[in-house]
Amino acid sequence: MAKDFHHPFKPYGIQLQFMEALYDCIEKGQVGIFESPTGTGKSLSLICGALTWLRDHKRKTFDEAVTSIEINEDEPDWMIEHARKAKRRELQQAREDLEARLRAARKREDKIRERARGEPLAKRRKIDDKKEVKEEDFLLDYDSDEQGTKPAFANETIKLMEELGMLQKESKDDYEEEVDELKIFVCSRTHSQLSQFVGELQRVRLPPGLPDDEKTTEDLKHLSLGSRQNLCINPKVVKLDKPTAINERCIELQKPGIPTDEKCPFLPGKDNQDLVLDFRDHALARVRDIEDAAGLGRKLGICPYYASRSAIGPAEVVTLPYPLLLQKSARDALGISLKHHVVIIDEAHNLMDAIEGVHTATITQIQLKRARELLMVYLQKFKNRLKGGNGVHVAQVVRVIDSLLSFTTSLTGPGGTAEPSQLLSGKGVDQINLAKLVRYMTQSKLARKVECYVSQVSENVGKDETEVPTLTQIQNFFMALMNPSKEGRFFWSTEGDDHVLRYMLLDPSEPFRDVVDSARAVVLVGGTMSPMTDYKRQLFPYLSEVTTFSCGHLVPPSSLHVGIIASDQEGPVEFSFKSRNKANFRRIGVILAKLAPLAYGGMVVFFPSYGFLTQVLEAWHGGDFLKELKRHKPLFCDSRTGSTDAMFNMYGEAIKKDAKRGAMLLSVIGGKLSEGINFADDLGRCVVVVGLPFPNLDTPEWKTRMRYLEAKAAERGEARGSASKEHAENVCMRSVNQAIGRVIRHKDDWASIVLLDARYGREGIQAKLPGWIRASLSTTAPTKAEKVMQGVASFSDMHEAVRPGRLQPSTVA
Repeated sequence: MAKDFHHPFKPYGIQLQFMEALYDCIEKGQVGIFESPTGTGKSLSLICGALTWLRDHKRKTFDEAVTSIEINEDEPDWMIEHARKAKRRELQQAREDLEARLRAARKREDKIRERARGEPLAKRRKIDDKKEVKEEDFLLDYDSDEQGTKPAFANETIKLMEELGMLQKESKDDYEEEVDELKIFVCSRTHSQLSQFVGELQRVRLPPGLPDDEKTTEDLKHLSLGSRQNLCINPKVVKLDKPTAINERCIELQKPGIPTDEKCPFLPGKDNQDLVLDFRDHALARVRDIEDAAGLGRKLGICPYYASRSAIGPAEVVTLPYPLLLQKSARDALGISLKHHVVIIDEAHNLMDAIEGVHTATITQIQLKRARELLMVYLQKFKNRLKGGNGVHVAQVVRVIDSLLSFTTSLTGPGGTAEPSQLLSGKGVDQINLAKLVRYMTQSKLARKVECYVSQVSENVGKDETEVPTLTQIQNFFMALMNPSKEGRFFWSTEGDDHVLRYMLLDPSEPFRDVVDSARAVVLVGGTMSPMTDYKRQLFPYLSEVTTFSCGHLVPPSSLHVGIIASDQEGPVEFSFKSRNKANFRRIGVILAKLAPLAYGGMVVFFPSYGFLTQVLEAWHGGDFLKELKRHKPLFCDSRTGSTDAMFNMYGEAIKKDAKRGAMLLSVIGGKLSEGINFADDLGRCVVVVGLPFPNLDTPEWKTRMRYLEAKAAERGEARGSASKEHAENVCMRSVNQAIGRVIRHKDDWASIVLLDARYGREGIQAKLPGWIRASLSTTAPTKAEKVMQGVASFSDMHEAVRPGRLQPSTVA
């Protein structure tokens, strides 16, 4: 008999397979990579499989706790049984106390809804938004040289934590819950993706976490963690709009010495601990997304951003943007421990890029000059008032900046690599303890105090509140200079009149290992995780076994047509870098013009890059290609700078106006339309992929990465050149798979996929396509353009038997 995963609908076979494999992976405490195509109900399968395990494990742990109590073997059976019943009642009472609080919170919330809408339960105090700024607020007063450590954040983490307002860790309040309920951390890339996940979470009904004869279900205790921008309820702060401005103002309102009537009235403190506890109970009483949590804070009159911390411990599921999980310092700032918990990373196809991103540090020569200018303005004002070693430390920061400026000033050429010794060759820099200097910058809040002061006194040296402050980026780069050389490399490049220094992580396994070592199980989930070899070799090289699962699609093979155009009337079709010329670009136009009238509805064409697309459009302007394409279908084109939403809406409206004629959308793999866009039904009846989006292997960064991978492969005894070749192919094909994976969105959908390049006929390339696409790709099918087009026409005719008014075939040759 199949296990009941409490799915709200009758699950399909592939959904059952997914849930069973996920359950088994978590139960065995493994690392897993799971692939379930978009449109197969991945989120519900993920929720039901993981949460069924969670509740099963809780009941199992409960039974073990009852039966394992210490007993005296000489005591009679009735006393032993009595002791076990007492233990059972004790554990059940503790759970019932929590459930009773949550039931009461739900009832109170229902009453709140019945009362006057929008009125908070707590009395608000006015905030003086125009309080006088004192110079003392900007004075550096750090007076400790102790060798302690403080959290240090990488560049991308700083950016996200700027948005989430966690550049400093707040201390635990006395009233925070000590209980740390077994939980599942679910991470995704954005709050919008997490909100969609929470919506699915609300559908599920689960059995109780403890044996209970009186009820068959128990509400899930879930918590959404978000940013100040998402959760701030102070109207005078949230109106600032920009994340950095909101964070700075929030911190200002908490400074010591601020009069009580000027502080934020919603901030948790000793006088409103009852509201914090109320928020905790209400937050856990219902499954809420970020917007719901903010609304709850308004109702209760307590800051949901800070009050949510009290609900982390007793929560069973915590959802949060996944970059925050990728550095231990970020988790510490949130008060999160992964010990013995389960970590699930959704939309994990770009996890390695995200790990590298949070450990990447970039600084430009212009920023270095600006940082020096900021510090000199600050020193000119406060040099004689800085106590202890503050003046010395600031001078050391200037000296390191001067060393970096000296290096960038000497640069000529397009780019190259750099050694830390070259970057730190300035006079006296070798005598500076960089770790101690970074600790000073962190603990003294140097970046914030200097930038805030300068922005107050000068309109000419202001900061862009949408970006991480310049001195914070300097601090991030200083931290990168302390990283082990075996894990990453430094690069420089010339961009216009500016020089850029960048640190790139080469080994993502080390920073991610802390997550793997701490958690009970780690599961990576995505719609297009193929090919999976990179995850195993680069994220988990120290593991002897990684569980993998990949399921097919819900649609039958008859709903998907896949063809490869390897040649046309002029010969083989290949769009490698050396084959990119006007003649070949015009061949693309000819093929698309002939294919357009045969394809029903929306036709999406993906190009390898924006640069490639630009070259193609320039070549087409010299002929009748654009005119011919527009004759068959309205034409829309993606761009780096245009509005994606507006353009996609116009594309959709054109299809809605005439579904049979449809429209054509020219897009870019890895661009704004290749991820997260829904090409369901008529929006994507035919998808064409032009060429293969291989990375540019001639850049210093890719050359260094290839050498690193080859060195690791040599350690494993692999043939020279195989690792770098496979990695390049994997990067390329993951991008292709992510783009074409958007075309089938549900079980009744249908579409054709045309791969326009002879290289797709290679066995090694085809092996990296998702299994459900390979299943519809015949190795004996014709690959000449005309034959493939006939297949697309027959496929469309099969799904749209009656198609009056079909346009005449293209006359472009």
